[in-house]
Amino acid sequence: MTGLVVAMDGPSGSGKSSASRGVARALGLRYLDTGAMYRAITWWMLERGVDLADPEAIAARALDPVLSMGTDPDAPSVAVDGADAAVAIRTSEVTAAVSAVSAVPEVRRRLVAEQREIIGLGGIVVEGRDIGTVVTPGAPVKVYLTASADARALRRTAELTGTTVEAQRAAMARRDTLDSTRKTDPLAMAADAVELDTTALNLEEVIAEVLRVIKEKA
Repeated sequence: MTGLVVAMDGPSGSGKSSASRGVARALGLRYLDTGAMYRAITWWMLERGVDLADPEAIAARALDPVLSMGTDPDAPSVAVDGADAAVAIRTSEVTAAVSAVSAVPEVRRRLVAEQREIIGLGGIVVEGRDIGTVVTPGAPVKVYLTASADARALRRTAELTGTTVEAQRAAMARRDTLDSTRKTDPLAMAADAVELDTTALNLEEVIAEVLRVIKEKA
């Protein structure tokens, strides 16, 4: 398992984060949340008043933030310029802006390179939206998690405060459209990925299914 790379893709609310951490924990692997990296860049831009409606303004600052990602599945961490940003990057403001920042090619090139460096020789579960298609297309195990719109909205509402299922359903539909139609590295399922619908599954069942796929593929 030391050289294994498990690529876990899918839209928000499909259960990627919890399942990825659970799989990494079960197999003694590292864990990387690539979405947190895009959130970290977005938070940094917001803090500095960068106009996120201007792709050129985003591109001009894309290399400035210094990121540090922890890969312990029991305590994943993200630091920006040396400061803990794990909580700050999960605000509704960041969530609303992250698709715009993620669509900028300069941001994606920078973070894909860093993600590949972290992945290195393997021994890791990596979650995101373009892991199996762009970041590590040669990964021996690729899983694409999906779920119904209602299930995804319910899960996200349970994680956040001050929101509603209806608001989350609308926000997710908007983000899905933005992420799947962007010109650079859109959200997509790799041709050789195993699709897993998590709508009717609890977390333990999802982890068990992914472990089964790993056993078959690896």
